[in-house]
Formats: sequence, C-alpha cells, structure tokens
Amino acid sequence: MKAVERFRVEGRRALVTGAGRGLGKAFALALAEAGADVATVDFDGKSAEQTAEEIRALGRKALALEADLRRSREAERMVAAVVSEWEGLDVAVNNAGVSLPIKAAFEISEQEWDWLVDLNLKGTFFCAQAEGRAMRAGGYGKIINIASICGYAVWPEPQAVYSVSKAGIVHLTRCLAAEWIRHGIRVNSISPGVTRTPELFEQVIPVFLKTAPIDRIAGVEDLQGAVLYLASPASDFMVGADLVIDGGYTLM
Repeated sequence: MKAVERFRVEGRRALVTGAGRGLGKAFALALAEAGADVATVDFDGKSAEQTAEEIRALGRKALALEADLRRSREAERMVAAVVSEWEGLDVAVNNAGVSLPIKAAFEISEQEWDWLVDLNLKGTFFCAQAEGRAMRAGGYGKIINIASICGYAVWPEPQAVYSVSKAGIVHLTRCLAAEWIRHGIRVNSISPGVTRTPELFEQVIPVFLKTAPIDRIAGVEDLQGAVLYLASPASDFMVGADLVIDGGYTLM
C-alpha cells in the first residue's frame, strides 16, 4: 500500500460528539471530506442536523443525534443508534465539552464542578466505553478524545476545574489505550492550544500570545489534520498518545 493511501478513511463509519459547532463541526466535516460517513451528536439537535446536512451535501451519509452526554445511558443510546443505522462503528471523536468563565477556585460551587466534570471527564469515559464495546465486536476501531493544553500547563488565569478535567482526559486516554489495544482499539487524544471557536473566551487570547512563540491562535483547520491522521490506518501503531497542537505554548 502506498503511503498516501494509509491516510484514507473512505467508507469508515464515524461519530463526532459536540458536532453542532466549533471544533466538533470541523472534525465531522473533515472526516466526511475524507470519505467517512459521520453521525453528528450534539446537545442541540438542531445544530447537529445542520452539520449533518452539510455532510450530505458532500455526498456522504450522515445521522444527526441529540444527546445529553453527562448521562451514561445517553452515550449508550448514541452508539446503539449508529450501529443500528450502519451496522458498526469504526471511528469516534469525543469532542463534547464545556468550560466555565475564568473564575477563582475559591469561588467554584459544587454545582459548577459537577456540570463541567460530568460532561468533560465522566461523559468522555462513558462515550468511550459505549464506543469501545461496539468496536470490540469488529476487532478494530479508533477513539479520539479531545483534551487541552490546560491538562499540562497551569493557566495564568484561574481555570482549575477545566484544567483538571482535561488532565483527566489525557490520562484516561492512556489507561483505555493500554487496556483496549488487545481488542484492536486504538485510543489517542489531541490537546489543542487556544483555538478560535464560538465558545472561546476572548480574554485568554492575550494570555496565550504573551507566551506562545507563534504569533497567532489556532483556527479549527489547524486541528483537522490530526483527527484525520488518528482516524486513519496511518496511525495504527499509535497507542495512548496525546498530540499537542499549541503553536509551541507548552514549550515555553
């Protein structure tokens, strides 16, 4: 097989959570452009359907699903719907997540902790669990978790709960990767730097640019290639890795 052919994902059955906007939408469209059929999952069913319509316009199959992924049964329902529609699942991108506005740890309430950690960390685990069970039946699959550079660096502004949730995703990825590779399931993650999305808090931009050696923040297109690589056979020897794509921020 030629090297370029190992980057192809034609005919793969994929799902992307948080696919209604921002990075999730960019990941879903990238997979579709590369030949995959994609289930778009979002808390907002209307935005999930909008992304699905764009995928269909590219000539690929799409399935829009509304789900609250803070609940494990919703993750199970999501995967069951994809398997029922397409008779299997090959690629899953666990992108759904939230962030609090910058707020001191002294001021974080139990409700805020639960709201953020339930989706970012608990949600990622139970999505991966349901996806992994589906992939195990076929003896092969790719799970891609979206973490953050906040899982490595202590952000200069207060971001304790978000940072802890993302650090948890990085280590969760390693744990699942070591356990599930025996079933042919490759689990890896991506840690983006500050990226221009509708959810971005503008005040983090000057903080990032003050330290990063690059002179700009990321666009969603800067992350699409990493998802395509991890979804394709080209990354079959990558197990439990985290791709840090941050313009060099964590080098400094």
